[in-house]
Amino acid sequence: MNPILDMLMNAGGGGAVQQMGQRFGLSEEQTGSALSQLVPAVMAGLQRNKSQEGGLDSLLGALNGGNHAQYIDNPEVLTQESTTADGNSILGHIFGTKEVSRAVAGRAAEQTGIGADVLKQMLPIVASMVMGSLSKQNSMAPAGTPAQGGFLNSILDRNHDGSVADDVVGMLGRFMGGR
Repeated sequence: MNPILDMLMNAGGGGAVQQMGQRFGLSEEQTGSALSQLVPAVMAGLQRNKSQEGGLDSLLGALNGGNHAQYIDNPEVLTQESTTADGNSILGHIFGTKEVSRAVAGRAAEQTGIGADVLKQMLPIVASMVMGSLSKQNSMAPAGTPAQGGFLNSILDRNHDGSVADDVVGMLGRFMGGR
């Protein structure tokens, strides 16, 4: 399992999945299915963003400067509007346009059978949770060290070939339906 997805599924002793399910009227199984589709898409967007000039520094700055860990540590904040607003800001940075978010939700709907409208509402919360899990993992490395960038590369390099470019192209290609 994807280490970030695993962390999200277990966040708050499973409370995060339960909170999301209650908020969107989904069973725990449906919520897990939605996360298994949305988390890799968010990760692909983060990787695309990170691979741009200055992207890694920007991502590390966001991870170090925000209070993203709260989304993992306190599942009750997932129901707050501020979480959705933060998530929409994250999505704006990593996907660039709302069309990409809609495409990701549409693709996930095809895979899960959950309505695209529900998945579009979940996506900002998932983005906040992904940043929270990255923030927690990143905080384990000393600030300003190469270990922080290495951690992000290892998380985002899915096939561990030392290059994240092929992973990004493959992930975004799957989520964008070849567009």
